[in-house]
Amino acid sequence: MNPCREVGLEFVDDAPYRYVADVTVRATPEQVFEVFEDAEAWTVWALPIQKVEWTSPKPFGVGTTRTVSMAGGMVGDEVFIAWERGRHMAFRFTAASMPGVGAFAEDYHVTDLGDGTCRVHWVMAIEPSGINAVVMRFTGWMMGFGLQFMLNRFRTFVESRYPLARAA
Repeated sequence: MNPCREVGLEFVDDAPYRYVADVTVRATPEQVFEVFEDAEAWTVWALPIQKVEWTSPKPFGVGTTRTVSMAGGMVGDEVFIAWERGRHMAFRFTAASMPGVGAFAEDYHVTDLGDGTCRVHWVMAIEPSGINAVVMRFTGWMMGFGLQFMLNRFRTFVESRYPLARAA
Protein backbone atom coordinates (compact mmCIF):
# COMPACT_ATOMS: atom_id res chain seq x y z
CA MET A 1 0.00 0.00 0.00
CA ASN A 2 1.15 3.52 -0.83
CA PRO A 3 0.64 5.96 2.03
CA CYS A 4 -1.45 9.05 1.33
CA ARG A 5 -0.86 12.46 2.83
CA GLU A 6 -2.79 12.96 6.07
CA VAL A 7 -5.42 15.65 5.55
CA GLY A 8 -8.23 17.13 7.60
CA LEU A 9 -11.56 18.70 6.74
CA GLU A 10 -9.84 21.83 5.41
CA PHE A 11 -8.59 19.73 2.48
CA VAL A 12 -12.17 19.43 1.21
CA ASP A 13 -12.12 23.19 0.54
CA ASP A 14 -8.46 23.53 -0.47
CA ALA A 15 -7.78 20.46 -2.66
CA PRO A 16 -6.41 21.01 -6.17
CA TYR A 17 -9.41 19.09 -7.55
CA ARG A 18 -12.86 19.36 -5.97
CA TYR A 19 -16.07 17.85 -7.28
CA VAL A 20 -19.46 18.67 -5.80
CA ALA A 21 -22.88 17.04 -6.14
CA ASP A 22 -26.25 17.72 -4.49
CA VAL A 23 -29.51 15.83 -4.42
CA THR A 24 -32.79 15.90 -2.50
CA VAL A 25 -33.80 12.48 -1.17
CA ARG A 26 -37.27 11.45 0.01
CA ALA A 27 -36.01 9.91 3.23
CA THR A 28 -35.00 10.94 6.71
CA PRO A 29 -31.40 11.76 7.60
CA GLU A 30 -31.37 8.61 9.77
CA GLN A 31 -32.39 6.49 6.77
CA VAL A 32 -29.66 8.10 4.66
CA PHE A 33 -27.09 7.18 7.31
CA GLU A 34 -28.43 3.62 7.50
CA VAL A 35 -27.52 3.35 3.81
CA PHE A 36 -24.11 4.97 4.40
CA GLU A 37 -23.42 2.35 7.10
CA ASP A 38 -24.48 -0.56 4.84
CA ALA A 39 -21.32 -1.96 3.23
CA GLU A 40 -23.26 -3.70 0.43
CA ALA A 41 -25.22 -0.56 -0.47
CA TRP A 42 -22.05 1.25 -1.58
CA THR A 43 -21.50 -1.44 -4.25
CA VAL A 44 -24.93 -0.69 -5.74
CA TRP A 45 -24.92 3.09 -6.08
CA ALA A 46 -21.20 4.01 -6.16
CA LEU A 47 -20.19 2.42 -9.45
CA PRO A 48 -16.42 2.03 -8.95
CA ILE A 49 -16.87 0.34 -5.55
CA GLN A 50 -16.85 -3.46 -5.58
CA LYS A 51 -16.49 -4.17 -1.87
CA VAL A 52 -16.58 -2.27 1.42
CA GLU A 53 -15.23 -3.80 4.60
CA TRP A 54 -15.71 -1.92 7.87
CA THR A 55 -12.56 -2.59 9.89
CA SER A 56 -13.85 -0.88 13.04
CA PRO A 57 -16.84 -2.02 15.09
CA LYS A 58 -20.03 -0.03 15.55
CA PRO A 59 -20.84 2.50 16.70
CA PHE A 60 -19.04 4.34 13.93
CA GLY A 61 -17.46 7.71 14.60
CA VAL A 62 -14.34 9.79 14.10
CA GLY A 63 -11.45 7.34 13.81
CA THR A 64 -13.56 4.54 12.31
CA THR A 65 -11.73 2.68 9.54
CA ARG A 66 -12.73 0.71 6.48
CA THR A 67 -11.18 -0.75 3.34
CA VAL A 68 -12.77 -0.14 -0.06
CA SER A 69 -12.01 -2.24 -3.14
CA MET A 70 -12.69 -0.58 -6.48
CA ALA A 71 -12.77 -1.41 -10.16
CA GLY A 72 -9.36 -1.66 -11.76
CA GLY A 73 -7.81 -3.26 -8.68
CA MET A 74 -7.56 -0.08 -6.59
CA VAL A 75 -7.91 -0.60 -2.84
CA GLY A 76 -8.15 2.30 -0.43
CA ASP A 77 -7.74 2.26 3.33
CA GLU A 78 -9.89 4.98 4.87
CA VAL A 79 -10.29 6.69 8.22
CA PHE A 80 -13.29 8.85 9.13
CA ILE A 81 -12.37 12.40 10.08
CA ALA A 82 -15.95 13.55 10.77
CA TRP A 83 -19.00 11.65 11.95
CA GLU A 84 -22.19 13.19 13.23
CA ARG A 85 -24.86 10.58 12.50
CA GLY A 86 -27.75 11.99 10.49
CA ARG A 87 -25.82 15.17 9.61
CA HIS A 88 -22.21 14.84 8.53
CA MET A 89 -19.51 12.32 7.72
CA ALA A 90 -16.15 12.61 6.02
CA PHE A 91 -13.24 10.29 5.42
CA ARG A 92 -9.77 10.36 3.91
CA PHE A 93 -7.50 7.76 2.41
CA THR A 94 -4.65 6.67 4.63
CA ALA A 95 -3.21 4.47 1.86
CA ALA A 96 -3.96 3.33 -1.69
CA SER A 97 -2.88 0.17 -3.45
CA MET A 98 -1.84 2.09 -6.56
CA PRO A 99 0.47 5.09 -6.83
CA GLY A 100 -0.89 8.43 -7.96
CA VAL A 101 -3.06 9.33 -4.96
CA GLY A 102 -1.31 12.05 -3.00
CA ALA A 103 -4.36 12.82 -0.86
CA PHE A 104 -8.05 11.97 -1.15
CA ALA A 105 -11.10 12.82 0.96
CA GLU A 106 -14.88 12.76 0.69
CA ASP A 107 -17.28 14.89 2.70
CA TYR A 108 -21.05 14.30 3.03
CA HIS A 109 -23.48 16.75 4.60
CA VAL A 110 -27.11 15.76 5.16
CA THR A 111 -29.66 18.49 5.84
CA ASP A 112 -33.17 17.67 7.06
CA LEU A 113 -35.58 19.76 4.98
CA GLY A 114 -38.45 19.13 7.42
CA ASP A 115 -40.90 17.72 4.88
CA GLY A 116 -39.84 14.07 4.81
CA THR A 117 -36.88 14.87 2.58
CA CYS A 118 -33.27 15.77 3.09
CA ARG A 119 -30.52 17.30 1.02
CA VAL A 120 -27.31 15.34 0.52
CA HIS A 121 -24.25 17.44 -0.38
CA TRP A 122 -21.18 15.45 -1.45
CA VAL A 123 -17.69 16.78 -2.07
CA MET A 124 -14.84 14.66 -3.41
CA ALA A 125 -11.40 16.22 -2.96
CA ILE A 126 -8.31 14.91 -4.72
CA GLU A 127 -4.63 15.73 -4.82
CA PRO A 128 -3.16 13.44 -7.49
CA SER A 129 0.54 12.64 -7.64
CA GLY A 130 2.90 11.41 -10.31
CA ILE A 131 1.42 10.84 -13.75
CA ASN A 132 -2.10 11.13 -12.30
CA ALA A 133 -1.45 14.84 -11.72
CA VAL A 134 -1.05 15.25 -15.49
CA VAL A 135 -3.95 12.96 -16.38
CA MET A 136 -6.35 14.82 -14.03
CA ARG A 137 -5.73 18.06 -15.93
CA PHE A 138 -7.37 16.52 -18.97
CA THR A 139 -9.90 14.10 -17.50
CA GLY A 140 -10.82 15.70 -14.18
CA TRP A 141 -13.86 17.47 -15.61
CA MET A 142 -15.52 14.06 -16.06
CA MET A 143 -15.38 13.45 -12.31
CA GLY A 144 -18.04 16.08 -11.64
CA PHE A 145 -20.47 14.40 -14.00
CA GLY A 146 -19.70 11.00 -12.51
CA LEU A 147 -20.19 12.26 -8.97
CA GLN A 148 -23.63 13.69 -9.72
CA PHE A 149 -24.59 10.50 -11.60
CA MET A 150 -23.65 8.37 -8.58
CA LEU A 151 -25.48 10.65 -6.14
CA ASN A 152 -28.60 10.34 -8.30
CA ARG A 153 -28.18 6.54 -8.09
CA PHE A 154 -27.86 6.95 -4.32
CA ARG A 155 -31.20 8.79 -4.22
CA THR A 156 -32.88 6.04 -6.25
CA PHE A 157 -31.41 3.36 -3.99
CA VAL A 158 -32.47 5.08 -0.76
CA GLU A 159 -35.98 5.80 -2.02
CA SER A 160 -36.43 2.19 -3.17
CA ARG A 161 -35.24 0.89 0.21
CA TYR A 162 -37.66 3.13 2.12
CA PRO A 163 -40.84 3.21 0.00
CA LEU A 164 -42.96 4.61 2.83
CA ALA A 165 -40.72 7.67 2.90
CA ARG A 166 -41.21 7.97 -0.88
CA ALA A 167 -45.02 7.84 -0.55
CA ALA A 168 -45.11 10.53 2.13
